[in-house]
Amino acid sequence: MKKLFGNIAGLKANQIRRLENLYRRKTPPEYIIAPELARDICDLSCEIRRQIGLLINRSGKVRFVIIGDLHGIVIPDTSEYRAAPGRLKGIRCVHTHLGDEPLTRDDLTDLALLRLDLMAAITTTGNGRPGRVHVGHILPGRFDGKPYEILKPFDTGGLDIGCLELISALEAELVISGAARREADSDDERALLISVSTVARHKARESMNELVELAKSSGIRVVDTVLQRRKKIDSRFVMGLGKLKDLTILALQKGVSLLIFDQELNPSQIRSITNQIELKVIDRTQLILDIFAQRAQTREGKLQVELAQLKYLLPRLISKNTAMSRLTGGIGGRGPGETKLEINRRRVRDRISRLEKSLAHVKKQRAQQRAKRNKKNIPIISIIGYTNAGKSTLLNTLTKSHVLAESRLFATLDPASRRLKFPRDVEVIITDTVGFIRDLPRELMVAFRATLEELESADLLLHIIDISNPRFEDQIRSVEKIISDLKLQHIPSINVFNKQDRADKETVDRQVMLLKGIPISATDASTLTPLIKRMAGAVEERS
Repeated sequence: MKKLFGNIAGLKANQIRRLENLYRRKTPPEYIIAPELARDICDLSCEIRRQIGLLINRSGKVRFVIIGDLHGIVIPDTSEYRAAPGRLKGIRCVHTHLGDEPLTRDDLTDLALLRLDLMAAITTTGNGRPGRVHVGHILPGRFDGKPYEILKPFDTGGLDIGCLELISALEAELVISGAARREADSDDERALLISVSTVARHKARESMNELVELAKSSGIRVVDTVLQRRKKIDSRFVMGLGKLKDLTILALQKGVSLLIFDQELNPSQIRSITNQIELKVIDRTQLILDIFAQRAQTREGKLQVELAQLKYLLPRLISKNTAMSRLTGGIGGRGPGETKLEINRRRVRDRISRLEKSLAHVKKQRAQQRAKRNKKNIPIISIIGYTNAGKSTLLNTLTKSHVLAESRLFATLDPASRRLKFPRDVEVIITDTVGFIRDLPRELMVAFRATLEELESADLLLHIIDISNPRFEDQIRSVEKIISDLKLQHIPSINVFNKQDRADKETVDRQVMLLKGIPISATDASTLTPLIKRMAGAVEERS
């Protein structure tokens, strides 16, 4: 016998049997529900004083029988019915209302969030007879108002509404509106960015601005941003279930397929949120991991990124839960991917073990390379700094090379080294490193340890600071914290204030005095002379 979902406590054996027998009933495909079945669930609902819901597929078979309470039902996990782009879920919900109540806000929210074919409520009279029937459906292409439409109420004599034709027409409109939206947008992925924090609003806004840049760097179209300040973060849904439902309705209205949280979501929050909504959900950490997966070019870089992704996702693996499919595989399926991450934990751990052995071999090779360089006694200068501060541009200008340099976050992932000769015929190796960022994911710090260890052999660090960025002071603190975490504070460093041409002169002068830095424009070689002299002097002091 099929399983009953919901509140069956206190029901008699014959009532449970009658509820289980509902699975044997069938509805003609053109009907919302068979009239006899409608009468029977109203009679039984009145008898047990609880709402009864049926999820019916397009062939008319009852797939779920749900028992609620006096005021509502809770739709169980329906992840086996996944709504593809331009398609509805393939099941409709028909349930009873004990009294003359139309579709509730929760009914309409479930309709929109779960992308149900239809949502119907049959009101019951005092003697258990069916009364009015209220029906709602998703309204395709509507992004400026309610994403659903409610039909005019009717009695059970009008249940033959041409159900399949209506659903087919709705899906045809969904396909058309989706194609039009994709044609209008240059990107396939549309995201709603969400920040729920306990910090001051201006701090949250600064963090959100960075999240927007991260999303754009990953090729995502940011449709809207939402900031919420709370005294305490909700332990299950981060922002509270009611607010989450409001936001996912907003996501549907705006044609959004992805929610990105600025805060890191723990495994239980991922489960709670993805069990409630039919959208992909990721957090800031996974977005950064995804960007790294896009940018990794070398075998070492790819190994490091995959290890970081697997370590991040291992505690979030959920057996037989397709919410994991929305979580894994990155924005566009990059990185480990859905197939690899839906395997069991043991196999994931085995893969992590193999990756760690491979990276240990890389670490050994790097140590040998460092030993050879040390024998030749060639000084090493490493360029560090916040992501998009201009590190690669400076390397190119100093060495007349052509390392990829773009105005986007994490344009450089794989480190690049070039030789540089100072005026006094002193030769050094200058190395560009991966950019740092606030709250760099711990998984990345661990995975990129082999790369970051290159900094340990540096004789001098050039800390590149984007002085034109209004958040440059916070960025300085973030970089200094990471340097401290890596225990590299003992290495001499020079603060280099880049993009001076875009910043206020008074600000530049004040910071140069406070931090004993050197102002430059990395794109203009004529501004680099003081920096080159300072670098040469620092190297000579070390030798």
